[in-house]
Amino acid sequence: MRRLSDAAIAGVTVVALCSGAWLLRSGTATHAPPQPTAGRAHSGPADTRSAPALPPSPPDRIRIPAIRVNAPLTGLGLTRTGSLDVPPADRPDLAGWYQAGTTPGERGTAIVAGHVDNADGPAVFYSLGALKRGDTIEVDRRDGGVAVFTVDAVEVYPAKDFPDEKVYGAAPRPELRVITCGGGYARGTGYQGNVVVFAHLTGSR
Repeated sequence: MRRLSDAAIAGVTVVALCSGAWLLRSGTATHAPPQPTAGRAHSGPADTRSAPALPPSPPDRIRIPAIRVNAPLTGLGLTRTGSLDVPPADRPDLAGWYQAGTTPGERGTAIVAGHVDNADGPAVFYSLGALKRGDTIEVDRRDGGVAVFTVDAVEVYPAKDFPDEKVYGAAPRPELRVITCGGGYARGTGYQGNVVVFAHLTGSR
């Protein structure tokens, strides 16, 4: 399977994850998910430690205790048009990882994406924008280990100005990006951008 370009991943994330089906159906934005504030943007790592990289191993589950996420992970491949696929909209509990790229815990930038809602209500990453610097993310790996990441920043970007290189660019250490929709909501077009969590590996067990 060929690697998907950074720009292609960004395009799918902005379009496929961000219809705002629940808010569109309810006809109101009063239930919009939490959004990160400027104080949670990049200002240096929340934890200066960086754990040694782990060998490649597919991930099976992601846990984010601060927002009560405990979700299975499915591999995301490419659609027939060459875009990154997304988790099924009828599985609000499911997140996905880009399986042709870096595995979580391996050196480089691993990508996890999930829906913020579906037609029936909130989905797996509805509260992603509420995370703070210093919160932890744990990823269960198929080799039996757990990769532990510390959140460095939580940012929101409008779709038209999505910073591909900043989000998807190569990293010299094990890093993780967790992505969902955000950036405000308009009834005619859905969510206006994406919430992105930046984290780096600080431990394993």
